[in-house]
Amino acid sequence: MNRTHRSARPLIAIPARFSATTSALRYAAEVNARALIEAVWRAGGEPASIHPDATDVPARLVRFDGVLLPGGGDLAPHRYGAIAAHAAVYDVDDLQDTFDLEVARAALESGLPLLAVCRGLQVVNVALGGTLEQHMDSDHRHLLHPVTIRRGTLLERAAGAEKADASCYHHQRVDRPGEGLTVTARAADGTVEGLELTGARGWCTAVQWHPEDTAHEDPAQQGLFDALVQAARS
Repeated sequence: MNRTHRSARPLIAIPARFSATTSALRYAAEVNARALIEAVWRAGGEPASIHPDATDVPARLVRFDGVLLPGGGDLAPHRYGAIAAHAAVYDVDDLQDTFDLEVARAALESGLPLLAVCRGLQVVNVALGGTLEQHMDSDHRHLLHPVTIRRGTLLERAAGAEKADASCYHHQRVDRPGEGLTVTARAADGTVEGLELTGARGWCTAVQWHPEDTAHEDPAQQGLFDALVQAARS
C-alpha cells in the first residue's frame, strides 16, 4: 500500500498517449481518453497520466497502486521480430513503444495490479515474447460483438459473466501468445480477446477490446475497472 491514508483512492498509473492535435490546446498534447479516466474514477481509483519517458520506469511506478495500459497506435513490427511492416500499420512511435513495454515488464515483475486494454494487451503479449498478426483480413474496428470468456479466470470473475458484448477498435490481433500467457476470451472468428499471465505475482488481466466505451452502462465492462481498483486497494 503506497498511499499515506488507507481511505484515499488507489493511485492508478495510465501511460499518456502522444496526440498531434487537441481541440482545447494550442500545442500537441499527451492525453488519455476521458471515458477511460471516468471508468477508473467510478471504480474508486485516482487516475494519473504518466509521461512517456523510459528512464527509471520501475522506480517511477513505486508510488502507484496499480497500472492501466490503454489503447493507442500500433507497435513497431520489429518489436516482435517482423522483418517488414504491413502497409496498414499506423501511428508507430518508438518512445511510446519503449515506455509501454517497460511499464508492462515492470508491473509484471513487481506484482503491481495491471489491466491492459487493446494496444495494452498487445504490449503485454510482446513484452513476454509473443507476436502479432499485423493486419487482420476482416478487422474489428467500429464493432460491437460478443466474446466468450473462459470460466474460472480473473476476467470472468471481474466481468461476472461468461459472455460479454465487446466494443472493439483494432485491426491487429495476437498471433502467438507470449510466455506464460493463457487465452481467456475469444471472438466468434477465433480472435484472441483476452489474456492472463499464469502464476502472475499480482492481479493481471488483458482484453483486446475497449471496456471503457460501454462501462458507463454495462456492469460487465465496468467490472474490469472495479476489479483493478479493488486489487490496488489490497
